[in-house]
Amino acid sequence: MQTVEQYRVLDLVLEGTAGGNPYADVTLTATFERADGTDAVEVRGFYRGEGHYGIRFMPRSAGTWTYRTAWSDPALAGVTGEVEVTPASEGNHGRVLLTRDVKHGGTPFDTHGDHTFSYEDGTRFMPFGTTAYAWTNQEPECQEQTLETLAHAPFNKIRMCIFPKFYDYNLENPAMYAYEGSIEEGFDHTRFYEPFWENLDHRIAQLGELGIQADIILLHPYDKPEWGFSKMTRDEDAFYLSYVARRYSAFRNIWWSLANEFDLMPQKPVEDWDQYARIVMANDPYGHLRSIHNCRTLFDHSHPWITHVSWQRCDLQRTAECVTELRAAYGKPVLVDEVGYEGNATWGWGNLTAQEETRRFWEGCLRGGYVTHGETFVDRGPKIWWAHGGKLYGESPERIAFCRQFMESLPEDMDLVPYEKGFCLGTMNWDIACMANDWSEGTDDVVMYFGFFRPAYRDLTLPEGKTYTIDVVDTWNMTVETLPGTYEGQVRVDLPSRQYMLLHIKAVDKTA
Repeated sequence: MQTVEQYRVLDLVLEGTAGGNPYADVTLTATFERADGTDAVEVRGFYRGEGHYGIRFMPRSAGTWTYRTAWSDPALAGVTGEVEVTPASEGNHGRVLLTRDVKHGGTPFDTHGDHTFSYEDGTRFMPFGTTAYAWTNQEPECQEQTLETLAHAPFNKIRMCIFPKFYDYNLENPAMYAYEGSIEEGFDHTRFYEPFWENLDHRIAQLGELGIQADIILLHPYDKPEWGFSKMTRDEDAFYLSYVARRYSAFRNIWWSLANEFDLMPQKPVEDWDQYARIVMANDPYGHLRSIHNCRTLFDHSHPWITHVSWQRCDLQRTAECVTELRAAYGKPVLVDEVGYEGNATWGWGNLTAQEETRRFWEGCLRGGYVTHGETFVDRGPKIWWAHGGKLYGESPERIAFCRQFMESLPEDMDLVPYEKGFCLGTMNWDIACMANDWSEGTDDVVMYFGFFRPAYRDLTLPEGKTYTIDVVDTWNMTVETLPGTYEGQVRVDLPSRQYMLLHIKAVDKTA
């Protein structure tokens, strides 16, 4: 009997035929069932080269499971086995899903679970992402350095490609490709190059051990003509997507991004993306999160296969501020996955100050969304984080860590105060991002973020019958000053006439 921990990968390797093209010619499935009959999962297998076939299974619950294979080769069908699944260890929370799908309602806000994420075991998950598109296409030393950097960074999600990326500051050919073949002789889009995929297996597993979600970008337009991966046919795309989903869906830390900047691939109409999503879903029995990402033209995120909005700012001035409208439009979590990058690249998206990168994080978070970091310094080493991974040089990551710590300390039912209500603690909230844990029933916890405004004071009207403490938070200098005493009724809070300030107003628990 084999043993595996709940939510981890049981990796079965079976021996079979190597004749013909097993990637295309051989079908393999396995049905896993709990011995008590309470759960069952059908998993599709994949070819791993040299006569080896893979079946990967992520058990959703502890206990005894059995399995039986079905194969298009009758001589190898009907392999059976038994697996003992031990309970998840500390820190192993399972997949990230929509809160509404984990907790099935029960929050004080009717739609709060529509806009947030939770792990499979119910633990809250707040994505604080970063971007290193082609880090697994770099030399091994750079890949290891990237993981070392991530181990000490505040990020729990990374946007990353499978195919290499050809774009500014990233013009080199990778050492390995996803397919058998070469630039000189062409690539065989029906045969995968196993060493490439074994490396990707290893890197995704390492991210999982660091507690980092791998937001896998399946297709993108930044391609060389001699690569040709963005110009594959529909059938070739479908073959590739099926293989990727079968190989990686058992990893608990996988998210699927159908495309980075889908609108820069005009040869693929909307109907293709719908079909591609169905292919991924058909080969992913675990229902991982799914999105698609834009450049200039916003995708219609109301499509039912899309679990969350992955958005790139389309306006140089309004970036994370658009979270409010996107939440209202789609009723789904909103991730500003390209909010702009700290750095000094030639383009406006890549030369933000650390202050502005940090401000956009706070702005997006306090509008009820999530934000993804990037770094594009062109003069601080041979590698640029946004393209290659490697090292981080900017000042924003430690401030993002402070933002994450603050946001994760708030009550789970904190949500955006609707602008149509007009007021937050008696003050107009049109010029601030404001969250509360119950704006309609006598608020106990309120956060007001002033961003690039710098008032000398703010007048507040605290709910009757409650007493509050007030923290003045400097989000750039990462300081928290608790004002002396407690407060009731009408209050004027002095502020330092400095940008990036925040107020945190909390009701005093008199029974404590």
